Amino acid sequence: MGALTTSEPPVWIVDGMNVIGSVPDGWWRNRPAAMKRLVARLEGLAPPVRVVVVFDGRRRHDIAPTGPDLEVCFAGAGRGAADDLIVELVAQRFNTGATVVTSDHELGRRVGQLGAQVMSSGQLLERLADD
Repeated sequence: MGALTTSEPPVWIVDGMNVIGSVPDGWWRNRPAAMKRLVARLEGLAPPVRVVVVFDGRRRHDIAPTGPDLEVCFAGAGRGAADDLIVELVAQRFNTGATVVTSDHELGRRVGQLGAQVMSSGQLLERLADD
């Protein structure tokens, strides 16, 4: 009997503010605009990667993807940082089939214990620059 295959694309869960904050380009002067720019850049990733970007705080309805391979999530006003939501997504929705994009060592440790791979924010930004 051959190995089981799946048609599901790989999933990258992106720690949105960690990626944005890794480049000191003045993003802090207009946080919503920086979030929109990241979402637009992530939409440019070539399939078959499915991307879930997670931001801190409350949902902003003006920050939304336009394509089916990108999902935008917000941690919520009561939760604060996105880290706990990212861990929940790995544990409950994506099991071990996810790569988490973050340079937060503690978050990387937590999702690694659940079987996720970790990619640094810098590695993602390099990939986006190449596409």
